[in-house]
Amino acid sequence: MIALGSDHGGYELKCHIMEHLEERGIPYEDFGCYDLQSCDYPDFGRAAAKAVAGGRCERGIVVCTTGIGISIAANKVAGIRCALCTDPYLAKMTRLHNDANMLALGGGFTGKNLAIEIVDTFLDTEFSEGENHVRRVKKLENTDERRKG
Repeated sequence: MIALGSDHGGYELKCHIMEHLEERGIPYEDFGCYDLQSCDYPDFGRAAAKAVAGGRCERGIVVCTTGIGISIAANKVAGIRCALCTDPYLAKMTRLHNDANMLALGGGFTGKNLAIEIVDTFLDTEFSEGENHVRRVKKLENTDERRKG
């Protein structure tokens, strides 16, 4: 199951991604927003991230106008490694090396075709499990200050 979230600036691209996931037979849960009315990206980025961190969803995809704000919001949730990717190579590398569990996209500047390539690469690439990458991801988890309070 894929967690989805967007604000109004990412709503249309999120809808396009939902159609693509349906075509691929990949289940998803949409954590909002649900229309083009102005809203706050932290609410929806956090909701999708909590679903991933809590195990309800395996991975997540979040979209705002730039992808920056919603990725910051998602990364505030302990256990989340959300990467803003602007091309398929970055999506591949963040899965291989960082075991990113969430993808952020910018709906205001990422075209629909490119977004689908990025999404497919993100979903189809597994973590490398290389010793050096496992060590580094563990260091990310161990230095997550949100877990210490």
